[in-house]
Amino acid sequence: MRITVVTPTYNEAENLPKLVSALFSLPLDLRILIVDDNSPDGTGRIADELAAAHPNCVATLHRPAKMGLRSAYLNGFRKTLEEGAQAIVQMDADFSHDPAELVTMAKLIETHDLVLGSRYIPGGAVDERWSFWRKSLSGFGNFYARTILNIPLRDTTTGYRMWRRETLLQMPLERVQSSGYVFQVEMAYLAYCLGFDIIETPIYFADRRWGKSKISFDIQLEAALRVWRVWWGYRDLKKAGKSARIGQ
Repeated sequence: MRITVVTPTYNEAENLPKLVSALFSLPLDLRILIVDDNSPDGTGRIADELAAAHPNCVATLHRPAKMGLRSAYLNGFRKTLEEGAQAIVQMDADFSHDPAELVTMAKLIETHDLVLGSRYIPGGAVDERWSFWRKSLSGFGNFYARTILNIPLRDTTTGYRMWRRETLLQMPLERVQSSGYVFQVEMAYLAYCLGFDIIETPIYFADRRWGKSKISFDIQLEAALRVWRVWWGYRDLKKAGKSARIGQ
């Protein structure tokens, strides 16, 4: 199966070469699309160098400014689908998502529509160095989202995902309006409302190894408030009553 990893970048110069090396060490047929938002630290230049070194396996998509997670992924999805990817991966460039987990996810996507890397099912975990407050905030954020949306997923905010090509082609991506981290919630909820077969697989979510985290309390608070907009925006699909299959 031809798999394309879409990874948005902003100031990931330290991480990007290491990530590309780690991905290409896996026993998978991988392509990588780097979506860079004009990073001032030179990430875009490094991405171009990697694309030149791996012309058939690495591509870049340069954007003029920091334009947000939603447009980065939606632009990336459209480009990879046009180029014939059979499965599309969402993952962070900062090594909070272990590339090795893609081997398991690739096996699961053969029989499911969407694979979520989950921190909150048995076997999953977050970085042990996280403070009690940060762990509580993350856990509550997921509980909050799945309660409001009445969705049986344990990790609605995970950014580590693998989609089947056919799944994304059937998703009305033009309806997705959320920016920031609630984009992940909306995409999972939309897939659920459409009745797709979703499975969660355990992952360990580590703090970034290099660079500075871009997550703040304000960002997480805004995401929690925007969950209500997601619930309101898909009332028509929810009423349609399609039954999604959720597994672990």
